Amino acid sequence: MKAFLRGVLVAAFVFSLALGLSGRINELLPVDFPTPTTDTPVTSPTRLVAAPDQDVTAAIQRVIQRSNDEQVQAIASRDASAMTDTVTSEHYQELVQVNQDLLAAGVAAINLVRLEWGAVAVNGSTASATTFETWTTTYVDGSTDQSRDRTDYTLVLDDGAWKIGTDAHPDQPQVAARPGGPSTPPAPRPLPFPGIPDSANTSHNWSGYAATGGNYSAVSGTWTVPQFNATDSSFGVDATWVGIGGVRSRDLIQAGTQQTVSGNGSTQYQAWVELLPGASKPVPLRVHAGDSVTVRIDEQSADQWLIDFTNHTTGQTYQQTVEYHSSHSSAEWVEEAPSGGRGGLLPLSNFGSIAFTEGSAVKDGKSITIGEANARAITMIGGNNAALAVPSALGEDGTSFSVARTDAPAPTAGPARSRR
Repeated sequence: MKAFLRGVLVAAFVFSLALGLSGRINELLPVDFPTPTTDTPVTSPTRLVAAPDQDVTAAIQRVIQRSNDEQVQAIASRDASAMTDTVTSEHYQELVQVNQDLLAAGVAAINLVRLEWGAVAVNGSTASATTFETWTTTYVDGSTDQSRDRTDYTLVLDDGAWKIGTDAHPDQPQVAARPGGPSTPPAPRPLPFPGIPDSANTSHNWSGYAATGGNYSAVSGTWTVPQFNATDSSFGVDATWVGIGGVRSRDLIQAGTQQTVSGNGSTQYQAWVELLPGASKPVPLRVHAGDSVTVRIDEQSADQWLIDFTNHTTGQTYQQTVEYHSSHSSAEWVEEAPSGGRGGLLPLSNFGSIAFTEGSAVKDGKSITIGEANARAITMIGGNNAALAVPSALGEDGTSFSVARTDAPAPTAGPARSRR
């Protein structure tokens, strides 16, 4: 079973972070490693399952195949209960959340196109297996995508039956970090389809303003990088950005800053650029708590975009020209809970309040403010629909607003097992 969800809508700030992720949009989910103990029992050496052990191999392969099939059915029926017979109770809860996130992110169906087998190994009552899985994802807008990923499964014997305990995707960039882990910050990862209906003003990972109803060729905004309380030990991530596209389409060009609180009193900051469906990439602009940063994205000619960063506090600037085909369908000024890979959202940090100023866009060839674009406010909500981040009303100038973090706890998530 593969991993999805900006992935869907890469998981470890933990981070091992092989950096490359990002983004945002409308919905949603990270990994505890067992601590070795001195009294760990000695077990028999691991052995590869060969010809004489075909029955064991077949049983392990059957449960993995069936579990994949059951997740396909669970997405189609919107009922996860069918998955209980092939996974442990802990992994089942993780998969339930993953499925909810996929559906919330605009996934209509998933399908396992091809399953290729790698090594299978048994060690007493535990086993491991590697697969190479090709999945297609169909979204509610009718679009599809396909990806092939390696998955490493661990299984346990439960009353004589093999059950999946975890799955990992080692070839995918990791973006979430665990408290106490390496200090390299992850780039944000987007959920590819926000699917925010016209009647809704809430999202599971966006808070801010989004404008639709026109052709948008530029967007700009200024904000102050948040300062975190070093005594707050909770792990969390947040990203602040401006972008073009993504509200009613799966294209999105965006750029901004990300803050990751390690959980041990330290915070990492990073500036980044992302062009969906590609992964985000860091840019060589230093950002620190309290810095005032302006980001502008401007189409210079057909499919040629200039992305411009200015750190007003340090005086440093950075520019990058990229080629990207955009729908030009929307403009956004957003504070986001980034995705920890295709598994879902990372916990939203307690960033306090972030103020946007000088928010503007170019719509149908005319420079306008956020207010003149008739942008709508979007509140970020958690799984229980409690507000996590709430935008203020626009200022009288039509260019400014703030996003305030509420006291509601951010949802946490386990290892991802979703579809791209």
